[in-house]
Amino acid sequence: MNLSGPFIKRPVATMLLSLAIMLLGGVSFGLLPVSPLPQMDFPVIVVQASLPGASPEVMASTVATPLERSFGAIAGVNTMSSRSSQGSTRVILQFDLDRDINGAAREVQAAINASRNLLPSGMRSMPTYKKVNPSQAPIMVLSLTSDVLEKGQLYDLASTILSQSLSQVPGVGEVQIGGSSLPAVRIELEPQLLNQYGVALDDVRNAIANANVRRPKGSVEDDQRLWQIQANDQLEKAKDYEPLIIHYNNGSPLRLKDVAKVTDGVEDRYNSGFFNDDAAVLLVINRQAGANIIETVNQIKAHLPALQAVLPASVKLNLAMDRSPVIKATLHEAEMTLLIAVALVILVVFLFLGNFRASLIPTLAVPVSLVGTFAVMYLYGFSLNNLSLMALILATGLVVDDAIVVLENISRHIDEGVAPMKAAYLGAQEVGFTLLSMNVSLVAVFLSILFMGGIIESLFREFSITLAASIVVSLVVSLTLTPMLCARWLKPQAPTENRLQRGSRQANEWMVKHYATSLDWVLRHPRLTLFSLFLTIGVNVALYVVVPKTFLPQQDTGQLIGFIRGDDGLSFSVMQPKMETFRRAVLKDPAVESVAGFIGGSNGTNNAFMLVRLKPIKERKLSAQKVIERIRKEMPKVPGAQLMLMADQDLQFGGGREQQSSQYSYILQSGDLASLREWYPKVVTALKALPELTAIDAREGRGAAQVTLVVDRDQAKRLGVDMDMVTSVLNNAYSQRQISTIYDSLNQYQVVMEVNPKYAQDPITLNQVQVITAAGARIPLSAIAHYENSLENDRVSHEGQFASESISFDMAEGVTVEQGGAAIERAIAKLGLPEEVVAKMAGTADAFAATQKSQPWMILGSLLAVYLVLGVLYESYVHPLTILSTLPSAGVGALLSIYVLGQEFSLISLLGLFLLIGVVKKNAILMIDLALQLERQQGMSPLESIRSACLLRLRPILMTTLAAILGAVPLLLSSAEGAEMRQPLGLTIIGGLIFSQVLTLFTTPVVYLYLDRLRHRVNRWRGVRTDAALETSL
Repeated sequence: MNLSGPFIKRPVATMLLSLAIMLLGGVSFGLLPVSPLPQMDFPVIVVQASLPGASPEVMASTVATPLERSFGAIAGVNTMSSRSSQGSTRVILQFDLDRDINGAAREVQAAINASRNLLPSGMRSMPTYKKVNPSQAPIMVLSLTSDVLEKGQLYDLASTILSQSLSQVPGVGEVQIGGSSLPAVRIELEPQLLNQYGVALDDVRNAIANANVRRPKGSVEDDQRLWQIQANDQLEKAKDYEPLIIHYNNGSPLRLKDVAKVTDGVEDRYNSGFFNDDAAVLLVINRQAGANIIETVNQIKAHLPALQAVLPASVKLNLAMDRSPVIKATLHEAEMTLLIAVALVILVVFLFLGNFRASLIPTLAVPVSLVGTFAVMYLYGFSLNNLSLMALILATGLVVDDAIVVLENISRHIDEGVAPMKAAYLGAQEVGFTLLSMNVSLVAVFLSILFMGGIIESLFREFSITLAASIVVSLVVSLTLTPMLCARWLKPQAPTENRLQRGSRQANEWMVKHYATSLDWVLRHPRLTLFSLFLTIGVNVALYVVVPKTFLPQQDTGQLIGFIRGDDGLSFSVMQPKMETFRRAVLKDPAVESVAGFIGGSNGTNNAFMLVRLKPIKERKLSAQKVIERIRKEMPKVPGAQLMLMADQDLQFGGGREQQSSQYSYILQSGDLASLREWYPKVVTALKALPELTAIDAREGRGAAQVTLVVDRDQAKRLGVDMDMVTSVLNNAYSQRQISTIYDSLNQYQVVMEVNPKYAQDPITLNQVQVITAAGARIPLSAIAHYENSLENDRVSHEGQFASESISFDMAEGVTVEQGGAAIERAIAKLGLPEEVVAKMAGTADAFAATQKSQPWMILGSLLAVYLVLGVLYESYVHPLTILSTLPSAGVGALLSIYVLGQEFSLISLLGLFLLIGVVKKNAILMIDLALQLERQQGMSPLESIRSACLLRLRPILMTTLAAILGAVPLLLSSAEGAEMRQPLGLTIIGGLIFSQVLTLFTTPVVYLYLDRLRHRVNRWRGVRTDAALETSL
């Protein structure tokens, strides 16, 4: 059956079919979203709970533990971790990749409701949750600055106006605000004056709460009218609270202003943001899943003038960070690389054929195949990203292969004197099965990736399907458009040749002649050839063991992330100048364009975050990693604090744990807290001694200062004072307690009560706080208790419901993840950790270890898929083995190139190996398929048929291989944005193709003959006929 026959007969229908493919693909191209990498949905839910004033230990035991027990019963939880700090608990649940995030969210809410009775009664609100995707970095950061307004007012503008407006922009997901907190009325009490007037803290709290209420009051009406009842029950500003009467002293009113300082401030004093040299409030904008980053950013920018217009004139809305320029540059570079690859492939075809008319036929197959692929991408919901564009770049060298094979075979018949129309029928029919075998087996390689699951399947799904789609479209084009054009455009060879045609013919004759001589020698020495084949298999294994390995290439996204860690227990006022030192040092680096960040907040008073935007790579010349190294060298020593910088990556791992300050992390966990605290410093010391690691971030020091109030329970009982009264008084005095709410038309604000900060600077002030006895007397706390100083952690972390500690680190220059991980394992083994302490890699290092274990099985699975497909197509157990024998040489070439050039084997390199599996076997299929035809149709012996097939297929093999190599050359030579993701793929493919091309031209015929003899022997032993006439093929 000739599948191409109807299309050769109907040229108009064939042309319209190709135009329809182009039109559908072109429309789809305009609808595709843009992103740096494929959408990877890590189903992560973050649960946040707050209890102002509670210590980390209290938060961990009373909030985190009950929640973790409830969450532990949810199916599909991959990792669960929590971090409890002063007044705050954050529980992070990461589910299996195939878990539906919406279903998981419903179960999380049910678990929160179930734990309601186990949580502290003093919580003002139940824990809340939100769905997040840690693999998606913010697309934009805006800053609000003003020389007139306070930061609380800026935060209010950001919360009530900007956040709401930006959330309505198509494509915008979550908008987070940092750098300050909402305005609030702050009441700072004077304990000495309260004691003097005999007023308890609870008296003040109750008086304020009762004076500021907002409740329904109903209405009155007569036969004609209805009056709504309102009252002046809402107090909004500090001046409204000052005259409040909180107590009567001998008949004279005692007002709030007599015993307290009342100001208009913010809810949380320990929170501050900055942008370059100015105090600022930051708005961090994330996109919705699947949204087009470029389009979303453009729409946000279009809204910015309108937003600036509604802000006060003294407020400036600045662009602190924008990911779109780097993404645009990366995609532009990828598109230019694609165009260069197309041009190089066309040049190869033209040089080999020496005929413009003939060269135009496979040239048309390239745009039709590539543009048609966009329609498949749109149907699958894919985006234009680094990996999908790399698939299209590589497809450039592959989609032309089918057209070359068809064209070359038809041209051969025309050169033998066959009419072009008949030659098109005959040539297309002869190679139809060859094309089917080549393409179906190639598609099988990439579709096998989809069954691997985990990170690799999620990351490479778009790449695999995009490349497979382009191959399928090219198969359709080569069986329809290409033979039709050959029948009408190709002409019998002219009696005279031009210079290019003559040169092409002579070069081809020269190659065939010398190849025939070499091939004859190889066929006379088959054992030596087989030895070289087995040698390549051994070299493959050896190279895979010794080649340096990493997870993903280090990207340069034009952004750095900085984490500033202060010693345990550092106050906000002490930490601020340290952060300022780091900020100034980073900002003065010539490669830095801007710096934004904040200190305090939910991360604690001794932690700060910094987002550094670098200048375009053409201006700074240095990579992001080199900039980090320079900043580290120039950074001044800051006692009690450390700055950790890392290059921001498009793909983040470890989202199920607390935020990491470096690329990699190491976790210690134990059910025995004392054992964990004993061994954690030892592990930190051991890791700091390793030269393979750098930028190590670990909790150090003796811990944060803590005051423990030891109550004499017997004495307290005699005086009628219970523990609830004691803790309530302390909460009133020292925890920035929110005691009332102010309701506004746009937002809600809090009334915050505490003692004057000057009374919260020394534990001795606890003695001045008074409690009320059962008899109504007021006594100081010192009458029933004394305090003890101690050191405790300023945060408590759990991993899988067990106490844990983490160590973050980066690899030293020139050290791979594999080498660093091995060094850590040796160091830990030398320490001899007890059984109750478990140590493991986390985040990126954990993901790397998981993929390392599965890589050999993934390669074996793809080989098995190819064997099964070819076995079915050829109805043979033997011929697929001949085809697969070509693959070891490709592996040697790829791994040797990586090793010799000092590169690292990453997941991108692994993707190149998969591609080589699909590409290299095409050469063997071209030889073997023709050899089988010659055996069956012309009665040749196996030796004669395989020799003739090798010589006849030499030109298309060289053309297709060179086209694939030149299609990958732009990837290797890329040096602009995104090059670090493209270069490993180009290097792997070029190295593998060059080495395999040289070797397989000689090993394939030898293996074919050996396996053919083996097949005949087995069949004779089984008593089965082996006549060529009995062999069938699809």
